[in-house]
Amino acid sequence: MKIGLIGHRGAGKTTIFNMLTGLRAQVGGFGGKEEVHLGVIKVPDARIGKLSQIYKPKKTTYAEIRFTDFPPTQGEDNLKSNNTVVSQMREVDAIALVIGDFEADAKPLKDLNDLLTEMILADLTVVENRRSRLKKEKARPLEENLLERCSIALENEESLRNLAFNPDEEGLLAGFGFLSRKPLLVLLNQPEGKAGQALDAAYLKELKRRGLDGLALAAKAETEIAQLDEADRATFLKEIGIDEPARDRFIRASYSLLDLISFFTAGDDEVRAWTITQGTVARKAAGKIHSDIERGFIRAEVIAYEDFIVLGSEAKCKEAGKLRLEGKDYVVKDADIAHFRFAV
Repeated sequence: MKIGLIGHRGAGKTTIFNMLTGLRAQVGGFGGKEEVHLGVIKVPDARIGKLSQIYKPKKTTYAEIRFTDFPPTQGEDNLKSNNTVVSQMREVDAIALVIGDFEADAKPLKDLNDLLTEMILADLTVVENRRSRLKKEKARPLEENLLERCSIALENEESLRNLAFNPDEEGLLAGFGFLSRKPLLVLLNQPEGKAGQALDAAYLKELKRRGLDGLALAAKAETEIAQLDEADRATFLKEIGIDEPARDRFIRASYSLLDLISFFTAGDDEVRAWTITQGTVARKAAGKIHSDIERGFIRAEVIAYEDFIVLGSEAKCKEAGKLRLEGKDYVVKDADIAHFRFAV
């Protein structure tokens, strides 16, 4: 999963990036350059740890989230005028929009509207350019009509994620990577005194009106907490009323936003988590491991995680009838332990 952090200068975007990744990228260090900060984290999953204790594999592999901290966008450095950065933004799976609300003169709702508008304008530029090229081509009525519909929405300052598209239209739009279509999570960066507090009612109301998900955090305070030893961290979090570290809350919100789940492969060589979209069928899930497995799919041998933990081994699960043989159209469930049979 690739997530891009976007925000105005001074919103605390890079502080949040450091908090999430454990890196120490220079805060406010872009200096007008088009460089980006990159970081990768492993997704904590106690279930993978438990399976590793049982299998004792040579290797344990957790799911990963890749973060891209993009340069701030504001004023002359807006998205519409920055083709290089926008091209990179179009490659992420989701966007985390960072809004600062820790200064006395902060205007978070205005900043939210401005950032959403910047993404809309960047998309409108792409649509207009493509429509101009289509005028020179022939026999593309479906794409022409689709882009006209997109253009009307964008000109009315409506994000494309609010529109519904049929499968054929989805296929045509896939290559554009429109920013205003990407799943979006709003991160409200609050002052230290609000650490652990949920989003205020006014923000919740505005996000609901726009059909967006949001998460409140206090980046500066929670970055300092994240740098403590684990024992001290838990104590400090409890003292200031935070039930769960910001990184864990962010990961859970991101999985929910993208409708993601994990299935597992397990054996003596490796225990591994694989991330898929909810509703993925067995054959497509097998393709996450290798395209040959998807192409030559025969069947999936599946054990529910909870059954495996209770019984303790694949052999006992098989004896108890808890190892199931599933076909290519079986919908993989969260925490399924799967072994795919295939022939190519």
